Amino acid sequence: MTQTSSADAPDDAHKPVTVKVNNEPVTLPKHRVNGLQIKEAAIAAGLDIKLDFELTEEGRDGKKDRNITDDEEITVTKHSEFICNEGEEDS
Repeated sequence: MTQTSSADAPDDAHKPVTVKVNNEPVTLPKHRVNGLQIKEAAIAAGLDIKLDFELTEEGRDGKKDRNITDDEEITVTKHSEFICNEGEEDS
């Protein structure tokens, strides 16, 4: 017997989902997106960020924060939170 993803998320993967970017709500067109799509949606939502900023997914449930590249596809949920900024600078 083969596994189907419909038991895990029936049609939800293709529905819009609202995540947080810099503590602001950002609606994404679907649950499977890449880093560039998250930044583009954040800019469209009025956040003061640029496409060349670094995107970091905030860790939760004991997981560490991780950088998301523009072409990296990830699955997001309504609990996903991101920080988008110019990145770390040497002082």
